[in-house]
Amino acid sequence: MTALTSRLAWAASFALAASFGAAQAQQTSITVGLQLEPPHLDPTSAAAGAIDSVLYSNVFEGLTRFMSDGSIVPGLAESWEISDDGLTYTFRLREGVTFHDGTTMDAEDVKFSLDRILAEDSANAQKALYTAISSVEVVDPLTVRVTLSEPNGNMLFNLAWGDAVIVAPESIENIKQNPIGTGAFKFVNWNQGDSIQLERNPDYWGTPAVLESATFKFISDPTAAFAAMMAEDIDAFSGFPAPENLPQFEADPRFQVLVGSTEGETILSTNNLQPPFDDIRVRQAVAHAIDRQAIIDGAMFGYGTPIGTHFAPHNPAYVDLTSQSAYDPDKSRELLAEAGLADGFETTLHLPPPSYARRGGEIIAAQLAEVGITAEIINVEWAQWLETVFRGKNFGLTIVSHTEPMDIGIYARPEYYFQYDNAAFQELMATLNATTDPDMRTEMMQQAQRIIADDYVNGYLFQLAALGVAKAGLQGLWANAPTQATDLTAVSWAN
Repeated sequence: MTALTSRLAWAASFALAASFGAAQAQQTSITVGLQLEPPHLDPTSAAAGAIDSVLYSNVFEGLTRFMSDGSIVPGLAESWEISDDGLTYTFRLREGVTFHDGTTMDAEDVKFSLDRILAEDSANAQKALYTAISSVEVVDPLTVRVTLSEPNGNMLFNLAWGDAVIVAPESIENIKQNPIGTGAFKFVNWNQGDSIQLERNPDYWGTPAVLESATFKFISDPTAAFAAMMAEDIDAFSGFPAPENLPQFEADPRFQVLVGSTEGETILSTNNLQPPFDDIRVRQAVAHAIDRQAIIDGAMFGYGTPIGTHFAPHNPAYVDLTSQSAYDPDKSRELLAEAGLADGFETTLHLPPPSYARRGGEIIAAQLAEVGITAEIINVEWAQWLETVFRGKNFGLTIVSHTEPMDIGIYARPEYYFQYDNAAFQELMATLNATTDPDMRTEMMQQAQRIIADDYVNGYLFQLAALGVAKAGLQGLWANAPTQATDLTAVSWAN
């Protein structure tokens, strides 16, 4: 090779490398796979966690917010003061915050949002968390005074939920199709059945997002999710639905596997008012018919932590009660006989789309059959589950992961879909909400766990693991899931 051709070859290779480096540096978009598509885009009027998976923090923000470690930090409220009696919260709002349509976010919007949660016709799925709020007053454009009827030690925590994000009266009419928030990303388009597009908000009040755009792609089938990830058609998959494939990603240098914890108590929800489940002996029989580890191994390929009550094992107040409902089919049969059901009975088992439900449901149906319980499997889409099970309460059994943080309080709501009505538990929750002393709160949370375990309200299966797959160059993704969110506000590509 002559000196000239050598210099030309070097120059060409340098140009190619520079071009590749520039292309890498210019990568400012991301496509994220999710298994569940939201039924609509208003997190303040539905129980579907799939809405928060796309919009929490990205598009909508609350007065407070969750960080990846589960801690609560200021959101749209930069600070607050709590009165000595615990009844008055005075929030100081951030200055210069605007909604994506250019309108100013101020104290009137906070009042509108909180009043809307508490309205008589409210569709907010977590309205019960905020019923202690007796009034919301606008002190000045950047100051809001929230008065409670009784102290609530969880209020700052509750205000961080997606159900309490701040919305504007000007855009509320079309919020389900065109969400307008204050977050680091703006909603662009929803191609229903396929994807949702977001773009960076250039007028964001805080640290701007690094990514210029983001697409959430909905892939319900685990096999298709694996294929799309392997083909690099998507950059990351949050809540990856095929845990059996994770070793292949771990062995492939193109990818990284993120395994963390969630707030998702995965349970065999039981209709406590529907015979024969209104008999505690039958509910106890169901609990003893279930082999948790077989479900974790068979449906989740070993990912998941067994639970014996509705509480996250990583919470310091957790009590391990799994032995109380240990797998014991002989005891299950004895209990059914005591309840007058020696020949068993038939019921329904509604299964929403997630893998833990569909795969776990097949295993549970087989386990129940071993003790004489015939569970008719009914596969339903998420919208059907919300309509038939959650709102209609027309079911015997169902499997769902409750991903809301520290939500044992749902057992104090007799109208909640599994229809558990225990006055002593309701009184305990009311006392807990009014208590701020940490040691007393821990003692009461442990007592609450024992009550619902003693009543065998539901079949407690396992704590859902947070399983994610991403390309090796992505950084800033949450490994843990303290709430159901795919927070992209700090995500970027490594150069």
